[in-house]
Amino acid sequence: MHKRVAVIGAGAAGLFCAGTLAEYGNCSVSIFEKNKVAGKKILITGKGRCNVTNDCTPDEFIRNVPRNGRFLFAAINAFTPRDTIDFFEKHHVPLKTERGRRVFPVSDRASDIRGALADYCKKCEFINKTVTDITLDDGKITGLIAEDVFYEFDCVVICTGGMSYSATGSTGDGYRFATKAGHTIITPMPSLVPMECVEECCRDMMGLSLKNVTLTLNDTENNKKIYEEMGEMLFCHFGISGPLVLSASAHIGRSEKERQGLENGRYTVSIDLKPALDEQVLNNRILSDFEKYKNKNFANALGDLLPSKLIPAVIEKTNIPPMKKVNEITRKERYCLISVLKNFTLTVNGFRPIEEAIVTSGGVKTSEINPRTMESKLVSGLYFAGEVIDVDAYTGGYNLQAAFSTAFLASKAITEQ
Repeated sequence: MHKRVAVIGAGAAGLFCAGTLAEYGNCSVSIFEKNKVAGKKILITGKGRCNVTNDCTPDEFIRNVPRNGRFLFAAINAFTPRDTIDFFEKHHVPLKTERGRRVFPVSDRASDIRGALADYCKKCEFINKTVTDITLDDGKITGLIAEDVFYEFDCVVICTGGMSYSATGSTGDGYRFATKAGHTIITPMPSLVPMECVEECCRDMMGLSLKNVTLTLNDTENNKKIYEEMGEMLFCHFGISGPLVLSASAHIGRSEKERQGLENGRYTVSIDLKPALDEQVLNNRILSDFEKYKNKNFANALGDLLPSKLIPAVIEKTNIPPMKKVNEITRKERYCLISVLKNFTLTVNGFRPIEEAIVTSGGVKTSEINPRTMESKLVSGLYFAGEVIDVDAYTGGYNLQAAFSTAFLASKAITEQ
């Protein structure tokens, strides 16, 4: 039987789902996208480089999906990270693997990933209209309404994304369609999002990027370390951002109590500014610098050790007077400096808005979706793929891989029905 299938949303999940349906299924496929161009969000992922997947095993992948990872068991085994790599290389996008097994196009251009997915959908009809509703009859999908026009379909796949980066078109439309079909929506929250901090020094250091530092996220209420990683971070006018910070944000719970704790300073971030040096080696390094600058003021003796924007904040935390002569600094004060360098602490008191998050935590409740087909358990012919589902992962290519895997499973189920 020839099926008429609508895919709502031309992001990573939508394009891959539509292309797979057109290539392998006996289907006519229409992609509905309100933006004039497809794959708008793809272009800004990975700072415009597009971290397309992570070269890991399916089991490792699931361990990097803190929210409902087991739901993706069938999807990630049906379409693995290796399958994603093979797909793009087959479609003339050479890939490379970087630190943390993150996979990027060799060109470092997200547009190459977007281009390959768009080319994959050449057999599909692209309809540049905003979908306003889905239509149902007796527990089955019948089609959709786009700008007051009814389109009849046998199957509809919702690939509208979450609510992060709303300027790219992710404005929560899919939640509205799912609600109409009787689905439960787990309240959308920002994940992989910059964090706001109490300390004003962050604003003074705005734009400063730190590489090869170790960031530790602490839950002071339970005296527990909940995340630790080495990498890159950035100071902003509101607090902190960058890869380490985005990953850390996913480890803060979304319950009312935990969110209240966030506002009350329950979580702190500790930055080891010199993780490659233990305290003794760092002490020797400081002694060497202090000997070199023994007649200078303390504030002028740290330039070899730290970026200039960071020096005032470090000095403030040591409580050593900035105008104190280096040759007058005591052993106790020197060890206080070492402590600050190894444990530069900030108090987190909030997330940035969901519009600034890389992904959305929350969405269509997973228990209402068949994990082997991505079909709604409530409405026949209705499918979901990508970020609209209540599944979110850490940074490192895992979220895009989830989009490809769920999209593949939905298209496979539709073609095999």
